[in-house]
Amino acid sequence: MAEVIVKDLVKSFGNETLAVDNISFTVAEGEFVTLLGPSGCGKTTTLRCIAGLETPDSGNILIGGDIFTSKGVCLPPEKRHLGMVFQSYAIWPHMSVAENVAYGLHAQGVKGAESKKKVAEALELVGLGGLGDRNATKLSGGQQQRVSLARAVAYNPRVLLFDEPLSNLDAKLRERMRLELALLVKELKMTALYVTHDQAEAMVMSDRIIVMQDGKIQQVGDPYSTYNEPVNSFVADFIGVTNILKGKTGEIGSSGLSVNVPKLGANIVCAAGLDSRETGQGSDVLLTVRPEYIELHGSDDGDANRLEGKVSEATYLGQSWDCLVRVGEADIRVHVRGDAEIKIGQTVNMSIPPSRCVVLSD
Repeated sequence: MAEVIVKDLVKSFGNETLAVDNISFTVAEGEFVTLLGPSGCGKTTTLRCIAGLETPDSGNILIGGDIFTSKGVCLPPEKRHLGMVFQSYAIWPHMSVAENVAYGLHAQGVKGAESKKKVAEALELVGLGGLGDRNATKLSGGQQQRVSLARAVAYNPRVLLFDEPLSNLDAKLRERMRLELALLVKELKMTALYVTHDQAEAMVMSDRIIVMQDGKIQQVGDPYSTYNEPVNSFVADFIGVTNILKGKTGEIGSSGLSVNVPKLGANIVCAAGLDSRETGQGSDVLLTVRPEYIELHGSDDGDANRLEGKVSEATYLGQSWDCLVRVGEADIRVHVRGDAEIKIGQTVNMSIPPSRCVVLSD
């Protein structure tokens, strides 16, 4: 295991495209960290800089205390002793499974009986024991990805790097593989840095998530805090589904900060995010709440943040209903249990727990 330190990293392409904009973060020994963000946010470029496949404009990269990249220093990829799993699998079609796995070992000068032993151990780890003689391209997509993973772990790298390795798999297999992959990395006790645009993947697999946009880090946190305590509207909107409404701050009381939301025609009490001591009364803010935290009731029983609206859309998803409820001039997305009776045009009472209302400055 080795700690990864990235400090003040900058990488541009041409005169106008700043792909990575002065970012810093640390991946602790044995930690699984995911770089998450939309296409073009800089996550893959960051990973490639760590792997030595791109040369940064400036900044420092240290792994296990060793300087990999600094001013005047850029260690070539083959000397970094890192394992990388690519999106494309990078399987050699003319080689067997065992020969594909042994490729990295041979590049490191490991051959003969030692190479065979390490290949066999790696294939057993990824559930492909006994398939070493098989033509690698005759395997399924999931098996080919396992070959790619076996090749990356065979020579016991200091850190594992993953560049969207599951994106070519079908939905069912992808769901299974992300769990297996996360468990395997933990079993190996390896430090891992994973790149994806898939929020669910990041939530399931990661110890911590680094959310990126336009080459900058927006938020760093564990999956729970990233989802429930977003620091801005980009993170709130990118991670899962949410409602975002404009409002103005009012007084702060025992239950939280009161926010006047003109489109709702109501004041909403919020107990998470900013408060009036940070923004001052009358400040423009955004309020965000997840659809699954909004509760529907048959009648008005006086709960906090009680609203009345009319169901304008309702999609049955089996385990739940995905609804739009018109409240005032706003459409509020609500997720309701699948056994509820929901009809378009139905008038419903909603309540929003103050603890689930997050106030953001932008």
